Amino acid sequence: MIKSEPFVINIGPQHPSTHGVFRIKATVDGEKVIDAEMVMGYLHRSMEKLAEERTYTQNIPFTDRTDYLSSMSNNLGYCLAVEKLAGIEVPPRGNAIRVIMAELQRLASHCMAVGAFANDTGAWQTPVMWAFREREKILDIFEVTSGARLTCNYMRIGGVAFDLRPEFEPMVRRILREFPPFIDEMEGLLSGNEIFIARTRGVGVLSPEMATNASLSGPMLRGSGIAWDIRKADPYCGYEQYDFDIPIGYNGDSYDRFIVRLEEMRQSLKIIEQALDGLPGGPFRTEVPLALRPPKGEAYARIESPRGELGYYLVSDEGPSPYRFHIRPPSFINLSALKEMTVGGTVADAIVVLGSIDIVVGEIDR
Repeated sequence: MIKSEPFVINIGPQHPSTHGVFRIKATVDGEKVIDAEMVMGYLHRSMEKLAEERTYTQNIPFTDRTDYLSSMSNNLGYCLAVEKLAGIEVPPRGNAIRVIMAELQRLASHCMAVGAFANDTGAWQTPVMWAFREREKILDIFEVTSGARLTCNYMRIGGVAFDLRPEFEPMVRRILREFPPFIDEMEGLLSGNEIFIARTRGVGVLSPEMATNASLSGPMLRGSGIAWDIRKADPYCGYEQYDFDIPIGYNGDSYDRFIVRLEEMRQSLKIIEQALDGLPGGPFRTEVPLALRPPKGEAYARIESPRGELGYYLVSDEGPSPYRFHIRPPSFINLSALKEMTVGGTVADAIVVLGSIDIVVGEIDR
């Protein structure tokens, strides 16, 4: 019998499978992980403190650079918090445009999530390139609308920065036609593949109790069978008007989280079509003072970002800048269950588990 001793290996911070500058300090016995420590902070930029020295409007670009794969969603969460603090109403057209942009962003983000996850399981290149191909079409829409593809800086306090251009609707209608076949193709390529199934089924299992106790949200929570979605539980931007379902998994493993994200893309397409068909006229933004000074108080606003509950907490002292600015990032919270999900599995399983969480380090090290 071969006797082995536990030893420590570092996965990251400069490792492609850590999805950014994130490090797992894993203690292994052979190939088995017996302990795992998360090490973060390599990307820390102190955004929350910097935001307390800038005006409310000047802070919007900071939110682009937290979850840089979901800048529209981060813009939206922050603007909702300021509007709640200042008592600002958004016109119906502004809300409908926000919904369309947020769901297009969910599609683009989930493309990255499922494509990169397939890479982590060993399905090298083809799935991720397919996902990038479709994501580029959405980034083209963002570029036409906001002038930027990644850090869009499009949402504004009171609505959105610009009204929609004439070419916007045809481009979105093309997405509505072409995305369903892509989702079906991606699901057909991977969901029945015996290697993909072996790498993901029963790997990184998260029980409903563990998921709720760890305050997880988004596909991480829904993959464990809990149908919780802020768009339905605490609607914003008029989401209560739209008909869509909440996809859930049943085993809480990496495979279920993959399937949930694919189904969420189908539901996002349904929401976009409804919002586009019922797009109201009128103003797209409520005019607010350039140097906004909300009354004294505090506000917390949350949205269902592609990774789960994204919340912004603001405190006003009647000044032009927030007295306190804090972000509740879903990637940071969802990562808290990584140790429980990896210990007992192999090093290869740890890579798959981390990929199934779909982290963006920018919002962890905010």
